[in-house]
Amino acid sequence: MSSNLATKLREGTKKSHTMAENVGFIKCFLKGTVEKNSYRKLVGNLYFVYSAMEEEMERHRNHPILSKIYYPELNRKASLEQDLAYYYGNNWQEEVAPTPAGEAYVQRIREVSETAPELLVGHSYTRYLGDLSGGQILKGIAQRGMNLTDGGTAFYEFKDIADEKAFKAKYRQAMDELPIDDATADRIVQEANDAFGLNMKMFMELEGSLIKAIGQMLFNTLTRRRTRGSTELATAE
Repeated sequence: MSSNLATKLREGTKKSHTMAENVGFIKCFLKGTVEKNSYRKLVGNLYFVYSAMEEEMERHRNHPILSKIYYPELNRKASLEQDLAYYYGNNWQEEVAPTPAGEAYVQRIREVSETAPELLVGHSYTRYLGDLSGGQILKGIAQRGMNLTDGGTAFYEFKDIADEKAFKAKYRQAMDELPIDDATADRIVQEANDAFGLNMKMFMELEGSLIKAIGQMLFNTLTRRRTRGSTELATAE
């Protein structure tokens, strides 16, 4: 049986994908404006989201549908723990909690797992295919934007996957061969769109912190310029 689910997901989430990329926080990130405090809050949210998703995928590893796309080598929880230790220190667990948007995302994953586990395919697709597709580019942006030289980007590294392009092809083929009907495929696509929406809400929460940080940087720059200008005038006099 072929559901063509991979194609349906790609085509059916294009609008959501574009909308997510146009959220201010992501637009700034892609242009290299990365503020460490905002970014580490995002890493914290992602830790709770991936922890929930990976726990539920493990729980349903023998499910007739989910078992076909159950690849533990994709798991991000351990890599996110590494990054959180880097940004917050060894006591990071005492420092990190999900934001309201992060908590809503986690609750949706738990709800789907209880009521319609097959919809977790939409969440898995949205997160892991995105990570594999743009991970190395985003890793470079984060490193340059925050001047990272000794860590903080483990999330983007899939050490158990030797060939990411080949793995994505295998994953898409597995999705296309899932034993589902068209109605189920449509529900999975809708869930993937909802997952993009949940992601966007997390990004939007961070915009306030980012704008405040950018404003502070601009203020400091202007203040330095004014101070320098006053000194130059005093010297000239």
